[in-house]
Amino acid sequence: MQTIKSLLNDHKQNDQLPIRIVSPNFGHLSAEIADQIELTHRSPYFFILFIVSGCTRHGVDLEEFDIESNQLLMVRPHQIHRLPTSGHGSDYFKLGFDENCLSRLPKPYPFLINPLNQQKISVTSATAVRLKAIFEMLIGLLSTPDTDPELILAHLNSLLTEINLAYFDTDKAPVNDHISKWIDFQIFVEDNLTDHPTIKDIAGKLALSTDSLYQIVKQHSGLSPKEFIINRLILEARRRISHGERASVKELAFGLGFNNPDYFSRLFKKVTGKTISAFFRDLS
Repeated sequence: MQTIKSLLNDHKQNDQLPIRIVSPNFGHLSAEIADQIELTHRSPYFFILFIVSGCTRHGVDLEEFDIESNQLLMVRPHQIHRLPTSGHGSDYFKLGFDENCLSRLPKPYPFLINPLNQQKISVTSATAVRLKAIFEMLIGLLSTPDTDPELILAHLNSLLTEINLAYFDTDKAPVNDHISKWIDFQIFVEDNLTDHPTIKDIAGKLALSTDSLYQIVKQHSGLSPKEFIINRLILEARRRISHGERASVKELAFGLGFNNPDYFSRLFKKVTGKTISAFFRDLS
């Protein structure tokens, strides 16, 4: 498996921004370059797929997702992304951009943190029409590499705002204001994952009691804070193994901040139902 580190930069469609759009009639790489990209890779940037009509299937972190008309798929940096072997939909847009683009936008977009644990988003017909129009505007702007990046960023801002609103629609909206603390919890876990912070330390950093933190995390994930962190650590272990890191169990455990490889092995089997050795064999 590979990390397609240079794809966005080497084939960006604007001189100043690492951004790229592909649609049925725009932005496709040459067959020679496309053949060099493995179907399964670790994504180094944000990837959004919008199916206008048709259907396709993508894999994200070893799960399969069927994407149909008026649906989007979101892949975050560092997730394992498996491209389909065929069937990309009859009309679609694929968008790739990295943190450099986000840093130049006027506000954050909580859906990019995936606070509701959703990779797939369904949108209304009205939203789909607006999304298609914005994508087409972006294609027009990216048709020439010297377009002023501020124009591109303005339309990217509109696009992400539309998607963010669709992600937090009325059926999925949190019933209280705990969503910001839930997002802060996830960000803290991501930033300190291999340091194994205690639940008390995390609660203190978020200005919460441990009971409040438990309630928030349980509400949005169905897991306790400890279970959430363990699952995230094991997911990272699976990513590293799937990504081709053929380290020993001891090296893998230490790399993830575990001082006891045996304890790490037991956690891995408890969460995945498989031993690490069996997981290696399945990927061989």
